[in-house]
Amino acid sequence: MRIDERWLERQFVYSERHDIALPSLETDWDELPLACRIAILSKWEMIRGTIPDRIKSLEDVIRVKQQLLFEEDDFAESCLINGDIADLASRINDLNIWFRTRQDLEPHTKQHIG
Repeated sequence: MRIDERWLERQFVYSERHDIALPSLETDWDELPLACRIAILSKWEMIRGTIPDRIKSLEDVIRVKQQLLFEEDDFAESCLINGDIADLASRINDLNIWFRTRQDLEPHTKQHIG
């Protein structure tokens, strides 16, 4: 069975918050033919492989903001910087969850690896 690339692309939606495409299936996983599941998993593994670099990039931004926070004397500005750091940390947490979430080929066997 040949997988339509346009169909495969529609199974993922770009997330600006995470700067990667995330799974967004049009059909329930258990209802998809095996060939479709394999194609989705293959594409996801390629995307998933970029997550550690994305996390490192966000951690680098956090380090810069922490230094700014350390040097900031204005309370209001400190609060804004701290809010930015919290948002970046939340993104990292989300990405870690996505990185550890794996879908198996068998129905009803979603795994969380930790």
